[in-house]
Amino acid sequence: MTVSDTLASLRADAAAQLPSLVELRRALHRTPEIGLELPATQRLVLDALAPLELEVRTGTGLSSVVAVLRGGRPGPAVLLRGDMDALPVTEDTGEAFASQRPGVMHACGHDLHVAGLVGAARLLHARRDQMAGDVVLMFQPGEEGDHGARLMIEEGVLDAAGSRVVAAYALHVVSSMLPAGIVSTKAGTMLAAADSVVVTVHGRGGHGSMPHLAADPVPVAAEIVLALQAMVTRQFDVFDPVVVTVGRIAAGTTNNVIASTAVLEATIRTFSDAAHAVVAERIERVVHGITQAHGLTATVDYERGYPVTSNTASEVDRAEGLVRGLFGEQAFVTAAQPLSGAEDFSYVLQQVPGAYLGLGATPVGEDPATAAYNHSAQARFAEESLAVGPAILAALVLDRLAQGA
Repeated sequence: MTVSDTLASLRADAAAQLPSLVELRRALHRTPEIGLELPATQRLVLDALAPLELEVRTGTGLSSVVAVLRGGRPGPAVLLRGDMDALPVTEDTGEAFASQRPGVMHACGHDLHVAGLVGAARLLHARRDQMAGDVVLMFQPGEEGDHGARLMIEEGVLDAAGSRVVAAYALHVVSSMLPAGIVSTKAGTMLAAADSVVVTVHGRGGHGSMPHLAADPVPVAAEIVLALQAMVTRQFDVFDPVVVTVGRIAAGTTNNVIASTAVLEATIRTFSDAAHAVVAERIERVVHGITQAHGLTATVDYERGYPVTSNTASEVDRAEGLVRGLFGEQAFVTAAQPLSGAEDFSYVLQQVPGAYLGLGATPVGEDPATAAYNHSAQARFAEESLAVGPAILAALVLDRLAQGA
């Protein structure tokens, strides 16, 4: 069978299973769960995989599912990831299959990721005899801030087939920005690293009418906010950007009382490992320098979040060729720049080559420029994308396994 024949059969079989994947997606959407413990979601995944000949195991520290599909001949292993967790969002879409759990919603499309990975598993299972190698299916909880991918790596997902996977791929749907079915990614940095910091400025409280008898932390905190913006523009290359956004400032109780402390909370986005490595020290230096200049002190609690998501150039090239072969030249768009969101598939890509792809799922008839974006209570996703994502994932596996070790 030629490559074009293989891609045509994948495209046809993916389209044929769309109704069943939509049904699974809607079942997942009705019963969303947050964090690392997703028992209902895990049960739906296990039931969906049960008809396939897979080696399945569940996590110990989180409700993950790892399934290994063995090929008909020996060869390397390739990993596909689908994240499963939802968000603490009250759904406002009006969908007939809207969340039945108040305050919880699949607002980031992870329900489509799960259904899409099941679809890819089915496509590959039907072609297992022609595969020289194995597939690791990684159904992951805790992507939304809980480092689920790192925990699954610690539990051995990258070696689940018996040897380290040689490549890893993931798709992420977007409810705007891209028309339904269009794939976009780029080589190198695709998503930012995301850290957070809490700065507590320690002063000495007093009466608002006599600030000279107190040590007011509020103007010092305000100076820190402005100095952090100057730090970004003067200490980091404009072509390797850093974003520091102070999202919360808290101090005091009323207008005539000088507070004893002021608290700042900020998010930090970096787009290279080099910037990520030094930004914490630079922030601490600014904070302590300003507070010391005013005779105050500060506590800096810096928390490392997800690292930079960096795609392997050769794997992006592979994805581009396969997407165009499956769905036409117009189906792939090279991303002009990285996105400032973060993703814990970055932990996987730190250890093995691979690619992270964006898949357009803007509802048909809506403008990608104005449709509600991921994480919105109004975010809606084109279910037609479930005929696209599984075919791409399966094609990536087959093409990479054909390359050999």
